[in-house]
Amino acid sequence: MAKDDMQYEEPEIIYIPDEDGNEEEFEVVMKFEVDGSDQKYMMVVPLNSESEDDEADEVYAFRYEEEGDDLKLYTIEDEEEWNMVEETFNTLLAEIDEND
Repeated sequence: MAKDDMQYEEPEIIYIPDEDGNEEEFEVVMKFEVDGSDQKYMMVVPLNSESEDDEADEVYAFRYEEEGDDLKLYTIEDEEEWNMVEETFNTLLAEIDEND
């Protein structure tokens, strides 16, 4: 069995309603906590992107809380918080790339 086969995991799919109330599918790319904080964050990418342009590769970040089976997502509106999340995400991506 190849190394990649052993590490394969079923992608986690979540549904996020848009401004019109239509549920859109997103794949969870990564979940993480920021050091020194009890906040949890997730990075997601749209699954059913109708456009063929650069938006297809766009990654969205949300702060989240889990209450039993319920998942509550919060948009990140504070610039300082966004910068912290983006820096942590980029650091984690770099670590993953180094291990491949």
